[in-house]
Amino acid sequence: METVTEATPQCLEGCELLIVLGGDGTLLRGAEFARASGVPMLGVNLGSVGFLAEAERDDLDKVVDRVVTRAYEVEERMTVDVVVHKNGNIVHTDWALNEAAVQKAGAEKLLEVVLEIDGRPVTGFGCDGIVCATPTGSTAYAFSAGGPVVWPEVEALLMVPISAHALFAKPLVTSPDSVLAVEVLPHIPPGVLWCDGRRTVELPAGARVEVRRGLCLCGLPGCITRRSRIGLSRSSLCLFRDGAGPLSKVPAGGGLSRPRGGAAHRHGPAPLSGMHSRG
Repeated sequence: METVTEATPQCLEGCELLIVLGGDGTLLRGAEFARASGVPMLGVNLGSVGFLAEAERDDLDKVVDRVVTRAYEVEERMTVDVVVHKNGNIVHTDWALNEAAVQKAGAEKLLEVVLEIDGRPVTGFGCDGIVCATPTGSTAYAFSAGGPVVWPEVEALLMVPISAHALFAKPLVTSPDSVLAVEVLPHIPPGVLWCDGRRTVELPAGARVEVRRGLCLCGLPGCITRRSRIGLSRSSLCLFRDGAGPLSKVPAGGGLSRPRGGAAHRHGPAPLSGMHSRG
């Protein structure tokens, strides 16, 4: 057995599939390895929500059988690249599968921001933060902030305010090729950037955060797409195609619990959606 701690292009060399056992946070950790290596990921939910998981713990024996017989297909999900600028210089780079969230660092004051899309100022206001999300992340933090649910097959970017102190601060859905920018005004306390609720960095006053569709990490000169995607494996043991889409995994009553085992499969969970992990 070999322990791999760093997500590099060679970290899963020789592997056909990355199987992740755990909850939402563990799946997001697995996504770091899947993105770096290009190996698709299959999640088995051992937590309470598991939006990106393909199966529950009771299905583990069936999952193993499908993997061995290669009875699965890969569903690709777009990612976003995140760049932080300060005084015209790049001071930090990151990425996200679900979302990049610009938030206030403390509870005592609002975060004052200006929002831009493709270099054009759209609006500005005080708020608790801004969520820039992918369709996968539309059922995660962006959903809790009042954003729309976007089907995973739809290519788009979302910009969703968090508790904006403004009359007309609405969520925005943009082209997948747009560049979303959040500029923190220079006269306020520092903010903080969170990527997928896992990786964080302080944002000094005057910082500018740009979010765009992720670029491919393969490094091959012949790469056609040049777009970063994470492959999520879907086995045929669960045909999550009941027409309800990602809505069937969104808690209608505000609860986080999810049916286990047979109950979940009888009602047919939706195509894989985002997850709500904040730490």
